Amino acid sequence: MRIAVPNKGRLHDPTVDLLERAGLHVVDGADRQLYADTVDPEVTVLYARAADIPEYVADGAADVGITGLDQVREADLDGLVEMLDLGYGTCRLVLAAPEDGDIERVEDLAGGTVATEFPTITRKYFADLSIDVDVAEVSGATELTPHVDIADGIVDITSTGTTLRMNRLAIIDEVLQSSVRLFAREDVVDDSKVQQVATALQSVIAAEGKRYLMMNVPNDALDDVKDVLPGMGGPTVMDIAGEDDVAVHAVVDEADVFETITELKAVGASDVLVTEIERLVE
Repeated sequence: MRIAVPNKGRLHDPTVDLLERAGLHVVDGADRQLYADTVDPEVTVLYARAADIPEYVADGAADVGITGLDQVREADLDGLVEMLDLGYGTCRLVLAAPEDGDIERVEDLAGGTVATEFPTITRKYFADLSIDVDVAEVSGATELTPHVDIADGIVDITSTGTTLRMNRLAIIDEVLQSSVRLFAREDVVDDSKVQQVATALQSVIAAEGKRYLMMNVPNDALDDVKDVLPGMGGPTVMDIAGEDDVAVHAVVDEADVFETITELKAVGASDVLVTEIERLVE
């Protein structure tokens, strides 16, 4: 099975890191190399431009791909199935226009020109609103086009909005919320190896922001401890050989750890151990 991943840019490092944490260590993945093996002899990595990954999957050069939802929507290819939202690379595709201009609503662009690097998404957005605009495809510096009379507005990617503000552009509407997704061709979605990889990636995502708590608890305090713990499906309770106490294990949100430990100590728990979780298969 071949996985297409971004070969460079802001999505490359977190994607490779995710594969590593999922147990798919990349072997000999040197820069500028097209293919790389993993520790699983049945799984190979294909490095490609983020924008080209949907095409590689659709054409069969890869079985699954990891890239932004914006790239998948822009490619607009049949036969691709989204399997997982991997939760990083978040950004928004927005409609913007000069903040000191006459365009304040989407309808104000009727009959005008919109510049973008995402012509497919942009045309669909305006078509769904039944608003007629000319779409000018550009390959960069989209935010400059309204100031040099190339376009009346733009559709562009933003994470914080800083670049838009620096170029005196105001957001009029949100076109798309995007993050990195795992997707596959329809004909391989149910393949056992594809499902195995998806489960491995999901286990890493599920473990993020979670901590594993272990503690000793007197039997007579067990009910109080259970009331404190916000664990997944309730805590695990185990007898301790030769002791009157029991061992209690639970998974809790990282944000709750400080308060939870304080409450656990107050009701009688002792020897509380907190550890990180690398993977969590639900």
